[in-house]
Amino acid sequence: MLAQPLRLPSAGRLAACLGLFLLGAVVGVAGALLQPAWFPGGLLLALAGEAGLCLGAGLALRSRAGVASAAGGWVLVVLLLTASRPEGDFLFAAGAGSYLFLLGGIVVAVICATLAPVRQPDGRTVRLGK
Repeated sequence: MLAQPLRLPSAGRLAACLGLFLLGAVVGVAGALLQPAWFPGGLLLALAGEAGLCLGAGLALRSRAGVASAAGGWVLVVLLLTASRPEGDFLFAAGAGSYLFLLGGIVVAVICATLAPVRQPDGRTVRLGK
């Protein structure tokens, strides 16, 4: 009963994951712009926004797939924003705030994925009786 073949998710679930991916990208851009503007408060607000998105995504889809979609969008955009351009422009300065935002955001995503609710089998046959 526990080992079942994999099947494709429904179209609604795929659309929800894509929407959460895009929302994670938007939160990543907003956090990248907010954290250097208002240093300690902006950093905390950006990380709290990501934590809220990841936890909400996990609760909305009732799985780790929601958290992974939102965190994947956030990580992809933030890593793309760290690269400098040939003209010498960059968004992240080499400072403690930028490194705390990058590493703190990844830690927040991992914590949210760990805390995400997962489906558990129900019934008396899956637990040993005492």
